[in-house]
Amino acid sequence: MVGLVTMSEPSPEHETDSSVPAMTGDYVERALLAARDLIESTVTRHRRELAQDSWAGKALGQVPLAEVVDTLVDGAERTVSVVLSGGEEQSEVVCSALARPARGGRGRRAVRLLCLPRALEAARVRALARTDPRCEVRVCDGELPEALFIDGQIVYVRNEPPDPARDGGRQASLVEDPAAVQALELMFAGTWGNAVALEDYPRLGGRLCPTSTRRILECLRTGHTDEVAARDMQVSLRTYRRYVAEIMRELGAGSRFQAGVRAVELGLLPDR
Repeated sequence: MVGLVTMSEPSPEHETDSSVPAMTGDYVERALLAARDLIESTVTRHRRELAQDSWAGKALGQVPLAEVVDTLVDGAERTVSVVLSGGEEQSEVVCSALARPARGGRGRRAVRLLCLPRALEAARVRALARTDPRCEVRVCDGELPEALFIDGQIVYVRNEPPDPARDGGRQASLVEDPAAVQALELMFAGTWGNAVALEDYPRLGGRLCPTSTRRILECLRTGHTDEVAARDMQVSLRTYRRYVAEIMRELGAGSRFQAGVRAVELGLLPDR
């Protein structure tokens, strides 16, 4: 006798649920990348916390600058903003940290370098601006402390004390209080907004932006005292006098009055 084979209906558990997305290769890859970024972010945050714990018992100014900058920049996820004062050590350390390939999604973080004119003497600063599309560089006049802003959450500030021999070298602090960080971020944003883009920074004597040069030349021509001119430009008296000396040297002028005359002859100032 030949048996009959009964064809049963597929059980519900073997049916395909059209509401569940197919596990395509792209979907799996995106999920794995997201998981990797999350793990890296957690590990980096943990390392930063460990580093900060190790700094707690020390004067932060005595911790090697490279250690602090590397730790903070490596943990940045969205933004890195830097005030470059022109110190050789800071320029080298910051550019080295920013030049390293960022892990995971950190390659999309925005980088802003606010440079005092003397910071542009470091070849690495210009090289970073030229080769890194994430990096925007602007130039400002004045006296600013070295500062590193990370993700709008942490600010590292380092400056020279009035008397290094007595006060023991550089002073540094790590600011994490939200209100204080926001105040410092606003100060940075104000200075950044008034700064000159690197590509729009033609210079006289290699250091001064056109606006500052014209203002100084106008002060020389009108006979302003150094004290009044420095106060008007919001720079120290010593900085103003250094700028004047640079301009006079570049113009080949033997006196301040002659510098004003030469400026008119060269079209740097309008004739009156």
